[in-house]
Amino acid sequence: MQTNKTMTELQTEVDTYISQFKEGYFSPLAMLARMTEELGELSREVNHYYGEKPKKSTEEEKAIEEELGDMLFVLICFANSLNIDLQEAHDRVMNKFNTRDKNRWTRIEE
Repeated sequence: MQTNKTMTELQTEVDTYISQFKEGYFSPLAMLARMTEELGELSREVNHYYGEKPKKSTEEEKAIEEELGDMLFVLICFANSLNIDLQEAHDRVMNKFNTRDKNRWTRIEE
């Protein structure tokens, strides 16, 4: 497995995987439902690890890292299905944070 993949490489890898199936990408609404489901699973893991609700002894052990990976996969599928370049979307968001919100938070003094 290659490390340090670019966002474009991640999107291409997911697209190559999905493109091998006749069904292709799910509809945007179904994709949003999947993302919500994965977020729920991530929330459950975070709650078990950091919250007040320990796992039952009968529950399967899952890692937060795995759940974040599932979220990322579905997010990339969602973006790909709508022809959204996540690198461009990220750049726009970072520009917003670096301009509009540049004085919003207390900076660490050097």
